[in-house]
Amino acid sequence: MKNLWEYYLIALIVILLDQLSKLWVHFNMEMGYLGSIKLIGNWLKIHYTLNPGMAFGIQLGFKYGKLILTLGRIVATGVIGWHMSQLVRAERIPTLLLWGWALILGGALGNVIDSVFYAVFLDNAPYNAPMSWFYGQVIDMIYLDIWSGNLPTWLPLVGGSYWAMLPIFNIADAAIFLGVVAILGSRRSGYYKDSVAVI
Repeated sequence: MKNLWEYYLIALIVILLDQLSKLWVHFNMEMGYLGSIKLIGNWLKIHYTLNPGMAFGIQLGFKYGKLILTLGRIVATGVIGWHMSQLVRAERIPTLLLWGWALILGGALGNVIDSVFYAVFLDNAPYNAPMSWFYGQVIDMIYLDIWSGNLPTWLPLVGGSYWAMLPIFNIADAAIFLGVVAILGSRRSGYYKDSVAVI
C-alpha cells in the first residue's frame, strides 16, 4: 500500500511554492503592465494581477457569488483529499494517478487560501464585496503572451473578430493543469479502470 502522507506532502510543497510566489509578487511588484518583468521577450512575463472569480476570471455574477464559489472550492478540496485516501488504499494504483490528484489538491488549496484570507490580510477584496472573509481575489502572475490579432474572415462565426490568447495564471493553476495531464496520462496504463472500479 502506498503512503498517503507522501502525496499530501506533494500537495503541501505546491501550496508553499504557490503562496510564497504570490506574497513575493504582492509585496514587491506594482500591479499591471507598468510592473511587468520580462523573462523571455514579450512572450513570458511576471505580471501582477488579481482574479476575482475562477478560471479565466469567470464570476457567478450576483452579490454572494464569490462566497458560494469559495465555499464550493473548500468542499471540492475536501472531496479531493478524501478521494486520494481511497485511492491509496486500493491495490495496483499507478503512481502517476496519485501524483495527479496530489497536484490538483495542492493547487486547489493554494487558491482557496487566497479566496478565504487575502481580502482580510492583504486587503484585496473587490470594491463591492459584502464582506472580507471568503472574498479575497486570487493573485495571478505568470503571463504567457501567446497570440493576439484578428481572425481570418473566412472562419465561420468568429471570422474577422479580435482574438487574444494571453493567459495569466499562478503556480496553483499550473499544478492543477499538470495534475489533470497526469491523471489523463495514467489512463494509458492498464490500471486506471481497476482504480476507478475500486472507488
